[in-house]
Amino acid sequence: MKICRFDDQRIGVLRHGQVFDVTERLAPLLAVHAGAGDPLIAALPRLPAMLVDLSGCTPKPQDQVRWLAPVAQPGKIVAAPVNYHAHIAEMQANNVSPGFNITDIGKAGLFLKATSSLVGASQGIAQRFLDRRTDFEVELVVVIGRRADRVAAADALQYVAGYSLGLDITVRGTEERSFRKSIDSYTVLGPWLTTADELPGPGQLQITLHQNGELRQRGHTSDLVYGVARLIEFASSFYTLEPGDLLYTGTPEGVGAIRPGDRLRAECEALGAMDVTVRAA
Repeated sequence: MKICRFDDQRIGVLRHGQVFDVTERLAPLLAVHAGAGDPLIAALPRLPAMLVDLSGCTPKPQDQVRWLAPVAQPGKIVAAPVNYHAHIAEMQANNVSPGFNITDIGKAGLFLKATSSLVGASQGIAQRFLDRRTDFEVELVVVIGRRADRVAAADALQYVAGYSLGLDITVRGTEERSFRKSIDSYTVLGPWLTTADELPGPGQLQITLHQNGELRQRGHTSDLVYGVARLIEFASSFYTLEPGDLLYTGTPEGVGAIRPGDRLRAECEALGAMDVTVRAA
């Protein structure tokens, strides 16, 4: 199942190029959510039975919707800083963030991004600090489906609700990573959430990033230093993960600077494609 948020915080299901508005159908279920985490993601296991028949749900062509982040209320955004071998090498060669060139993810650890930085593809990136280098970083994003506390890697994928594409926009410099990466609109998620059952496995995905029509990044998740299961094990050893928490898994090589007016296209065959524009804040 592919589920999204669109337009004015409507909830949709994507089928055959159409987004079916299921907001009213799900409203009673979401209204009774009392636990931690994002209500929609917490309710996800119950949705397939409720959404088999979409008759009565208004469809809209997917190219006419305004994509919002498919997860509205993540409690945490956890991110991996150095998780592709080739990206580690380019960071060392360019020395773009002096003092942050720890190349072992086990030593570097993970970091948190502010949830206030989260936007959907159609909301775009409002770039600040135009005098400083600011980079795009395309990533596979894991959406946690149920509470995960100190889970083993062997069991970790059972805690995944689904996957999406992400952009981790980064101001380069000497400040702490979370500070430089938590600016409003600097965490993009979309275009929708693809549930885990629709993927062959998180280690079998190719993701790409085009900037103004030119290929800048191409990576395969088989090249992750810490795969998805190990990342969940690592993250949940420090934090209790809740439904809707987001795990940005790291970016492949090819990161580069953005400027207002740029058009970024993140794409994965299994997860869709999102077009994101850059503007001056």
